[in-house]
Amino acid sequence: MTFLQILILAVVQGFCELLPVSSSAHVIVAEKLMGLDPTAPSMTLLLVALHTGTMFAVIAYFWREWKATYFSSGEAFRRNAALIVVATIATGIVGLALLRLIPGFLGVDRESFEIERIFGDPRLIAAGLAAAGLMIVTSGLLTRSRPGRPGFGAPAAATIGIVQGLCLPFRGFSRSGATISSGLFLGISRQKAEEFSFALAVVLTPAVVAKELHRFLKTSSAAGFDAPGLLQLAWPSALGMLLSFLAGLVALRWLSRWLEHGRWHYFGFYCLAASAGVLTLLR
Repeated sequence: MTFLQILILAVVQGFCELLPVSSSAHVIVAEKLMGLDPTAPSMTLLLVALHTGTMFAVIAYFWREWKATYFSSGEAFRRNAALIVVATIATGIVGLALLRLIPGFLGVDRESFEIERIFGDPRLIAAGLAAAGLMIVTSGLLTRSRPGRPGFGAPAAATIGIVQGLCLPFRGFSRSGATISSGLFLGISRQKAEEFSFALAVVLTPAVVAKELHRFLKTSSAAGFDAPGLLQLAWPSALGMLLSFLAGLVALRWLSRWLEHGRWHYFGFYCLAASAGVLTLLR
């Protein structure tokens, strides 16, 4: 893998993971255009590193705001932690339910079922992008001149968690786009919806990274990689992590500015255009 390929994938992941435009859809398109195999161990390990880089970007970017709100007092920490727990539990329930229901609906064996293969279908990716785009455009236009409330309770947190759970298997259905839009629909202020969405991302990302790392260990073992071979894969991953971290910081700054200045719906228009592009490029 060349430096240019790593740079492109890191920038695509760093921007699209944090902007509400779906990283998975864009990474798949980038891999296809560069002739890379997304199932190769090197690509799986790189994906783990890219996810880790964007997670650290979220922590670095929001740390000051989280410190002032989530960690301002013991009571504030308990209240906000409870909301995150409620949303995460709702996400887990929906996600696990989908993992059990989808194989039965498709008539495939649950043990050998890999949801990534099913939802890597370009038509489903395009549908996810279109759905996210419609949510973003609608929420952005409806709440453009409405400030929203700074606080919210467990019902709103659970609703956002449910929406996040629905996003998990559907590539193209942007997690950040759907969760922030849901917060706006519920009357939550733009800043709080953004903060809460990315707090959930920090909680969710380690599970995603662990899953991808398990898949890497499984595929690398099957491919017969030894210690030197695995070590050779480390430097592209470390470089990708650094580059995705830097790209993530830029993306978050862009996202915050557009949210603050009522331009959230523009991301939705992009998702709708990207949906048509996916159908054209990957059909």
